[in-house]
Amino acid sequence: MPIELTDEQQAFVAAIRDFCARECGTRAQRDALTNDGADPHSEQLNRQLAELGWLGVAFREENGGLGGSTVDMCLFLEETQRGLAPISGIGPTWIVGAAFEKFGTPAQRQAVIGGIVEGRSQAIAMSEPEAGSDVGALACRAERVDGGWRINGQKTWISNGPWCHHILLVARSDAGGAKHEGLTMFDVEVPTDGVEIRPIRTMGGKEQADVYFTDAFLPDDAVVGQVDGAWTQLMAGLNTERLILGAMMLGRAQRAFDDTLAYVKQRKQFGRPIGSFQALKHRLADMALELECARLLTYDVAQRVDADPTGMLARESSMVKLKTTELAKHVALEGMQMMGGYGYATEYDMERHVRDTVVSTIYGGTSEIQRDIIGKTLGL
Repeated sequence: MPIELTDEQQAFVAAIRDFCARECGTRAQRDALTNDGADPHSEQLNRQLAELGWLGVAFREENGGLGGSTVDMCLFLEETQRGLAPISGIGPTWIVGAAFEKFGTPAQRQAVIGGIVEGRSQAIAMSEPEAGSDVGALACRAERVDGGWRINGQKTWISNGPWCHHILLVARSDAGGAKHEGLTMFDVEVPTDGVEIRPIRTMGGKEQADVYFTDAFLPDDAVVGQVDGAWTQLMAGLNTERLILGAMMLGRAQRAFDDTLAYVKQRKQFGRPIGSFQALKHRLADMALELECARLLTYDVAQRVDADPTGMLARESSMVKLKTTELAKHVALEGMQMMGGYGYATEYDMERHVRDTVVSTIYGGTSEIQRDIIGKTLGL
């Protein structure tokens, strides 16, 4: 590991690895949990993790969590992804939970974070048909009415939408100012009248959804944080969001590498293991190097967040997200190439690695957006 783990953290990592090996260590087990791979998230396995208390590692004790550090959070995410635990919903769920921990009322934290700790998934709704990377362009409207707010509009590409219990909605509450002003966060319980969720079929499964709001009423106490203050609140959560996504893809990149390495050691052509040929050996050496660099970067930033939880690490967190997701995609594609036809076959995990990693460079801020952010911090 790139950091010196405490005895407790080492035991935590060992316990996660043992759990994954025991509960989802074989393809047959994972298929049974995911409807033969069609569902990327298993509520059953998620509840088992909740019973162990691990889903609370990212949250404070007063909110029902374990009070773990950011490093602890990253360890859990890396190890569960490396172990192929089918809990794809954990990333958006913890991102939502972090927002409620910072800005939610006690009642909201009890409902949302309490639900997470018990194994329920949550979703965040920002993207719209005409507002993806440009979040400030969103048009879903929140209009003040007697006793609350009326919501109208559409959200799209909402991760966890098909199975979430709460949606953290970002809507335009005031259209009179600059585009990053007049945005408000709302807690939307599922189901709510006037809210329709339609799953989107993708190459990764049915984890995305369109969400339609048609005169949906939300009471005043559904506001999360400050009215018209969502942009500032979103910016305050970027460190955590990018570390969550980065740690997950770090784990998946490591698993794709592990699977590739195991294959090239046992697959023989021309009388010897294909991994002994320089063309493959050097590519694996480069990937091992890049994995170590990505791990060092990820945990360095996690330690910085632990040292100063209120600090803004826009450049560093964007680097984590960019490096880990691009690396995961690269390793998975290289693994497929080295495995040949077997890497393309659904009998093996490599094709799933490809499907799950390619999209990681899109969600949570595309690689192009991350590079733009990093460039701005350089004065460009």
